[in-house]
Amino acid sequence: MNMDNQIKTSMNFVSTAVLVVLIAVNLLLFLFFQLTDLALFIPGLIVSILIASSIKIANQWERAVILRMGRFSGLRGPGLFFIIPIVDRVYGYIDQRVRVTDFAAEETLTKDTVPVNVDAVVYWTVWDVEKAALEVQKYTSAVSYIAATGLRDTIGKHDLAELLQHRERIAEDLQKLLDEHTNPWGITCQTVGIKDIIIPSALADAMSKQAQAERERQARIVLGTAETEISEKFAQASRNYQNNPVALQLRGMNMLFEGLKEKGSLVIVPSSALDSMNLGAIGGLAALGFNRGTAGYGNPSPEDKDAADNGGE
Repeated sequence: MNMDNQIKTSMNFVSTAVLVVLIAVNLLLFLFFQLTDLALFIPGLIVSILIASSIKIANQWERAVILRMGRFSGLRGPGLFFIIPIVDRVYGYIDQRVRVTDFAAEETLTKDTVPVNVDAVVYWTVWDVEKAALEVQKYTSAVSYIAATGLRDTIGKHDLAELLQHRERIAEDLQKLLDEHTNPWGITCQTVGIKDIIIPSALADAMSKQAQAERERQARIVLGTAETEISEKFAQASRNYQNNPVALQLRGMNMLFEGLKEKGSLVIVPSSALDSMNLGAIGGLAALGFNRGTAGYGNPSPEDKDAADNGGE
Protein backbone atom coordinates (compact mmCIF):
# COMPACT_ATOMS: atom_id res chain seq x y z
CA MET A 1 0.00 0.00 0.00
CA ASN A 2 1.80 3.10 -1.29
CA MET A 3 0.06 6.46 -0.93
CA ASP A 4 0.71 9.93 -2.29
CA ASN A 5 0.51 11.36 1.19
CA GLN A 6 2.88 13.63 3.00
CA ILE A 7 5.66 11.71 4.71
CA LYS A 8 6.99 13.50 7.76
CA THR A 9 9.99 12.80 9.90
CA SER A 10 9.43 10.74 13.04
CA MET A 11 10.39 13.68 15.22
CA ASN A 12 8.59 16.99 15.58
CA PHE A 13 9.33 20.03 17.67
CA VAL A 14 7.30 18.73 20.64
CA SER A 15 8.89 15.29 20.65
CA THR A 16 12.32 16.84 20.16
CA ALA A 17 11.80 19.14 23.14
CA VAL A 18 10.57 16.25 25.30
CA LEU A 19 13.55 14.12 24.28
CA VAL A 20 16.00 16.90 25.16
CA VAL A 21 14.36 17.39 28.56
CA LEU A 22 14.38 13.66 29.38
CA ILE A 23 18.01 13.26 28.36
CA ALA A 24 18.93 16.27 30.50
CA VAL A 25 17.10 14.76 33.47
CA ASN A 26 18.92 11.46 32.99
CA LEU A 27 22.27 13.23 32.87
CA LEU A 28 21.50 15.22 36.00
CA LEU A 29 20.47 12.08 37.86
CA PHE A 30 23.56 10.30 36.64
CA LEU A 31 25.86 13.10 37.79
CA PHE A 32 23.96 13.82 41.02
CA PHE A 33 24.14 10.27 42.30
CA GLN A 34 27.63 9.88 40.83
CA LEU A 35 26.77 6.55 39.28
CA THR A 36 29.70 4.79 37.70
CA ASP A 37 27.52 2.04 36.29
CA LEU A 38 25.67 2.81 33.05
CA ALA A 39 23.05 0.16 33.77
CA LEU A 40 20.52 2.79 34.80
CA PHE A 41 21.53 5.53 32.40
CA ILE A 42 21.14 3.51 29.18
CA PRO A 43 17.61 2.19 29.96
CA GLY A 44 16.60 5.73 30.91
CA LEU A 45 17.93 7.00 27.59
CA ILE A 46 15.99 4.30 25.70
CA VAL A 47 12.79 5.10 27.57
CA SER A 48 13.24 8.79 26.77
CA ILE A 49 13.58 8.05 23.06
CA LEU A 50 10.45 5.84 23.08
CA ILE A 51 8.40 8.47 24.90
CA ALA A 52 9.51 11.18 22.49
CA SER A 53 8.77 9.01 19.43
CA SER A 54 5.21 8.42 20.63
CA ILE A 55 4.32 12.11 20.34
CA LYS A 56 2.92 13.11 16.91
CA ILE A 57 1.31 16.22 15.42
CA ALA A 58 -1.02 16.54 12.42
CA ASN A 59 -1.93 19.85 10.79
CA GLN A 60 -5.51 21.10 10.67
CA TRP A 61 -6.05 19.89 7.08
CA GLU A 62 -4.39 16.49 7.59
CA ARG A 63 -5.32 13.07 8.90
CA ALA A 64 -2.70 10.56 10.02
CA VAL A 65 -3.04 6.91 8.95
CA ILE A 66 -2.07 4.58 11.80
CA LEU A 67 -0.94 1.00 11.20
CA ARG A 68 -0.67 -1.40 14.14
CA MET A 69 1.51 -4.38 13.38
CA GLY A 70 0.84 -3.82 9.68
CA ARG A 71 -2.95 -3.57 9.97
CA PHE A 72 -5.06 -0.44 9.69
CA SER A 73 -5.75 0.81 13.20
CA GLY A 74 -7.43 4.14 12.66
CA LEU A 75 -7.00 7.82 11.90
CA ARG A 76 -5.54 10.48 14.12
CA GLY A 77 -5.53 14.24 14.06
CA PRO A 78 -5.66 17.07 13.64
CA GLY A 79 -3.47 18.33 16.44
CA LEU A 80 -1.43 16.43 19.03
CA PHE A 81 -1.84 12.65 19.40
CA PHE A 82 0.07 9.67 20.73
CA ILE A 83 0.92 6.23 19.41
CA ILE A 84 2.34 3.10 20.96
CA PRO A 85 6.05 2.95 20.12
CA ILE A 86 7.26 -0.04 18.10
CA VAL A 87 3.70 -1.43 17.81
CA ASP A 88 2.10 1.52 16.02
CA ARG A 89 3.42 3.33 12.97
CA VAL A 90 2.26 6.50 11.22
CA TYR A 91 2.22 5.49 7.58
CA GLY A 92 1.48 8.98 6.28
CA TYR A 93 -0.57 12.15 6.47
CA ILE A 94 -3.36 12.65 3.91
CA ASP A 95 -4.21 16.19 2.86
CA GLN A 96 -7.97 16.86 2.75
CA ARG A 97 -7.79 20.26 1.09
CA VAL A 98 -9.06 20.85 -2.46
CA ARG A 99 -6.38 19.98 -5.00
CA VAL A 100 -5.92 21.00 -8.62
CA THR A 101 -4.72 18.60 -11.32
CA ASP A 102 -3.98 19.58 -14.92
CA PHE A 103 -4.50 16.99 -17.63
CA ALA A 104 -4.64 16.96 -21.42
CA ALA A 105 -5.64 14.88 -24.44
CA GLU A 106 -3.31 15.23 -27.43
CA GLU A 107 -4.17 14.38 -31.04
CA THR A 108 -7.52 12.89 -30.03
CA LEU A 109 -10.11 12.26 -32.74
CA THR A 110 -13.58 13.71 -32.36
CA LYS A 111 -16.75 11.99 -33.52
CA ASP A 112 -16.32 13.59 -36.97
CA THR A 113 -12.64 12.43 -37.11
CA VAL A 114 -10.97 15.79 -36.44
CA PRO A 115 -7.72 15.63 -34.39
CA VAL A 116 -7.74 18.10 -31.50
CA ASN A 117 -5.62 18.92 -28.45
CA VAL A 118 -7.62 19.68 -25.32
CA ASP A 119 -6.25 21.05 -22.03
CA ALA A 120 -8.40 20.75 -18.91
CA VAL A 121 -8.20 21.03 -15.13
CA VAL A 122 -10.01 19.15 -12.34
CA TYR A 123 -10.61 20.25 -8.75
CA TRP A 124 -10.89 17.31 -6.36
CA THR A 125 -10.62 16.47 -2.67
CA VAL A 126 -10.35 13.43 -0.37
CA TRP A 127 -13.56 13.07 1.61
CA ASP A 128 -12.89 9.56 3.03
CA VAL A 129 -9.30 9.18 4.22
CA GLU A 130 -9.67 5.48 5.04
CA LYS A 131 -10.80 4.59 1.52
CA ALA A 132 -8.10 6.74 -0.05
CA ALA A 133 -5.50 4.95 2.09
CA LEU A 134 -6.73 1.40 1.58
CA GLU A 135 -8.53 1.25 -1.78
CA VAL A 136 -6.11 2.87 -4.23
CA GLN A 137 -2.37 3.09 -4.72
CA LYS A 138 -0.99 6.56 -5.53
CA TYR A 139 -4.41 8.20 -5.69
CA THR A 140 -3.02 11.49 -7.05
CA SER A 141 -1.66 9.73 -10.13
CA ALA A 142 -4.85 7.66 -10.39
CA VAL A 143 -6.99 10.82 -10.54
CA SER A 144 -4.74 12.28 -13.25
CA TYR A 145 -4.82 9.12 -15.37
CA ILE A 146 -8.57 8.57 -15.06
CA ALA A 147 -9.19 12.24 -15.92
CA ALA A 148 -7.08 12.01 -19.10
CA THR A 149 -8.82 8.76 -20.12
CA GLY A 150 -12.27 10.21 -19.47
CA LEU A 151 -11.40 13.32 -21.47
CA ARG A 152 -10.41 11.20 -24.50
CA ASP A 153 -13.64 9.20 -24.25
CA THR A 154 -15.70 12.39 -24.02
CA ILE A 155 -13.97 13.93 -27.05
CA GLY A 156 -14.66 10.81 -29.10
CA LYS A 157 -18.40 11.05 -28.38
CA HIS A 158 -18.84 14.65 -29.62
CA ASP A 159 -18.37 16.52 -32.86
CA LEU A 160 -15.92 19.39 -33.15
CA ALA A 161 -18.76 21.92 -33.29
CA GLU A 162 -20.17 20.59 -30.01
CA LEU A 163 -16.76 20.79 -28.34
CA LEU A 164 -16.38 24.43 -29.37
CA GLN A 165 -19.93 25.56 -28.60
CA HIS A 166 -20.84 23.53 -25.49
CA ARG A 167 -17.74 23.49 -23.30
CA GLU A 168 -19.68 23.81 -20.04
CA ARG A 169 -21.97 20.88 -20.81
CA ILE A 170 -19.03 18.68 -21.82
CA ALA A 171 -17.18 19.67 -18.64
CA GLU A 172 -20.23 18.68 -16.56
CA ASP A 173 -20.43 15.30 -18.29
CA LEU A 174 -16.74 14.73 -17.66
CA GLN A 175 -17.10 15.72 -14.01
CA LYS A 176 -19.90 13.17 -13.51
CA LEU A 177 -17.82 10.48 -15.23
CA LEU A 178 -14.81 11.15 -13.00
CA ASP A 179 -16.98 11.24 -9.90
CA GLU A 180 -18.32 7.76 -10.68
CA HIS A 181 -14.78 6.36 -10.86
CA THR A 182 -13.25 8.19 -7.90
CA ASN A 183 -16.08 7.93 -5.34
CA PRO A 184 -15.16 4.30 -4.43
CA TRP A 185 -11.68 5.65 -3.58
CA GLY A 186 -13.05 8.23 -1.15
CA ILE A 187 -12.34 11.05 -3.61
CA THR A 188 -14.81 13.47 -5.14
CA CYS A 189 -14.24 15.58 -8.25
CA GLN A 190 -15.93 18.90 -7.59
CA THR A 191 -15.35 20.82 -10.82
CA VAL A 192 -13.86 20.19 -14.26
CA GLY A 193 -12.89 23.05 -16.56
CA ILE A 194 -11.92 23.00 -20.25
CA LYS A 195 -9.02 25.45 -20.56
CA ASP A 196 -8.24 25.29 -24.27
CA ILE A 197 -9.17 23.43 -27.46
CA ILE A 198 -6.51 23.52 -30.16
CA ILE A 199 -7.44 22.48 -33.71
CA PRO A 200 -5.14 22.06 -36.76
CA SER A 201 -4.13 25.32 -38.44
CA ALA A 202 -5.44 24.22 -41.86
CA LEU A 203 -8.84 23.48 -40.34
CA ALA A 204 -8.81 26.81 -38.49
CA ASP A 205 -8.23 28.64 -41.80
CA ALA A 206 -11.06 26.73 -43.46
CA MET A 207 -13.41 27.53 -40.57
CA SER A 208 -12.43 31.19 -40.78
CA LYS A 209 -13.26 31.28 -44.50
CA GLN A 210 -16.55 29.52 -43.83
CA ALA A 211 -17.46 32.06 -41.16
CA GLN A 212 -16.54 34.92 -43.50
CA ALA A 213 -18.69 33.44 -46.29
CA GLU A 214 -21.57 33.08 -43.83
CA ARG A 215 -21.27 36.73 -42.82
CA GLU A 216 -21.29 37.80 -46.48
CA ARG A 217 -24.39 35.69 -47.08
CA GLN A 218 -26.14 37.31 -44.14
CA ALA A 219 -25.14 40.76 -45.43
CA ARG A 220 -26.63 40.02 -48.84
CA ILE A 221 -29.82 38.75 -47.24
CA VAL A 222 -30.11 41.98 -45.24
CA LEU A 223 -29.45 44.03 -48.38
CA GLY A 224 -32.09 42.12 -50.35
CA THR A 225 -34.58 42.60 -47.53
CA ALA A 226 -33.87 46.33 -47.53
CA GLU A 227 -34.35 46.51 -51.33
CA THR A 228 -37.69 44.73 -50.97
CA GLU A 229 -38.85 47.20 -48.34
CA ILE A 230 -37.68 50.16 -50.46
CA SER A 231 -39.55 48.87 -53.52
CA GLU A 232 -42.71 48.53 -51.43
CA LYS A 233 -42.34 52.14 -50.27
CA PHE A 234 -41.81 53.31 -53.87
CA ALA A 235 -44.90 51.40 -54.97
CA GLN A 236 -46.92 53.08 -52.23
CA ALA A 237 -45.53 56.52 -53.20
CA SER A 238 -46.40 55.97 -56.88
CA ARG A 239 -49.99 55.21 -55.92
CA ASN A 240 -50.13 58.44 -53.93
CA TYR A 241 -48.67 60.53 -56.82
CA GLN A 242 -50.91 58.90 -59.43
CA ASN A 243 -54.00 60.89 -58.51
CA ASN A 244 -52.24 63.97 -57.16
CA PRO A 245 -50.24 65.85 -59.88
CA VAL A 246 -49.63 68.84 -57.60
CA ALA A 247 -47.81 66.67 -55.10
CA LEU A 248 -45.76 65.17 -57.96
CA GLN A 249 -44.71 68.65 -59.14
CA LEU A 250 -43.78 69.66 -55.58
CA ARG A 251 -41.66 66.54 -55.31
CA GLY A 252 -39.94 67.44 -58.58
CA MET A 253 -39.21 70.95 -57.37
CA ASN A 254 -37.72 69.54 -54.18
CA MET A 255 -35.51 67.18 -56.19
CA LEU A 256 -34.23 70.05 -58.33
CA PHE A 257 -33.60 72.19 -55.29
CA GLU A 258 -31.59 69.47 -53.60
CA GLY A 259 -29.60 68.94 -56.77
CA LEU A 260 -28.86 72.60 -57.55
CA LYS A 261 -28.19 73.94 -54.07
CA GLU A 262 -24.58 72.84 -54.31
CA LYS A 263 -22.33 75.00 -56.47
CA GLY A 264 -21.24 73.42 -59.73
CA SER A 265 -23.68 70.51 -59.45
CA LEU A 266 -25.08 68.70 -62.46
CA VAL A 267 -28.58 67.25 -62.50
CA ILE A 268 -29.47 64.53 -64.99
CA VAL A 269 -33.22 64.02 -65.41
CA PRO A 270 -34.86 61.36 -67.59
CA SER A 271 -36.74 62.78 -70.59
CA SER A 272 -39.93 61.06 -69.50
CA ALA A 273 -39.86 63.00 -66.24
CA LEU A 274 -39.88 66.35 -68.09
CA ASP A 275 -43.46 65.88 -69.23
CA SER A 276 -44.84 63.98 -66.25
CA MET A 277 -43.47 66.34 -63.61
CA ASN A 278 -43.27 69.56 -65.74
CA LEU A 279 -39.57 69.78 -64.95
CA GLY A 280 -38.78 71.83 -68.06
CA ALA A 281 -40.26 75.07 -66.80
CA ILE A 282 -39.27 74.38 -63.23
CA GLY A 283 -35.68 73.61 -64.23
CA GLY A 284 -35.43 76.73 -66.40
CA LEU A 285 -36.61 79.01 -63.61
CA ALA A 286 -34.40 77.33 -61.04
CA ALA A 287 -31.29 77.49 -63.25
CA LEU A 288 -31.97 81.10 -64.25
CA GLY A 289 -32.44 82.17 -60.67
CA PHE A 290 -29.33 80.28 -59.63
CA ASN A 291 -27.21 81.90 -62.38
CA ARG A 292 -28.50 85.38 -61.55
CA GLY A 293 -27.72 84.87 -57.89
CA THR A 294 -24.18 83.65 -58.48
CA ALA A 295 -23.38 86.48 -61.00
CA GLY A 296 -24.38 89.19 -58.51
CA TYR A 297 -27.45 90.37 -60.44
CA GLY A 298 -30.78 91.28 -58.91
CA ASN A 299 -34.11 89.69 -59.63
CA PRO A 300 -34.72 88.41 -63.19
CA SER A 301 -36.31 90.82 -65.65
CA PRO A 302 -39.79 90.31 -67.16
CA GLU A 303 -38.15 89.37 -70.44
CA ASP A 304 -36.21 86.60 -68.77
CA LYS A 305 -39.36 85.25 -67.15
CA ASP A 306 -41.15 85.26 -70.56
CA ALA A 307 -38.21 83.43 -72.09
CA ALA A 308 -38.30 80.88 -69.34
CA ASP A 309 -42.07 80.43 -69.77
CA ASN A 310 -41.74 80.02 -73.53
CA GLY A 311 -38.98 77.51 -73.08
CA GLY A 312 -41.12 75.41 -70.80
CA GLU A 313 -44.07 75.32 -73.16
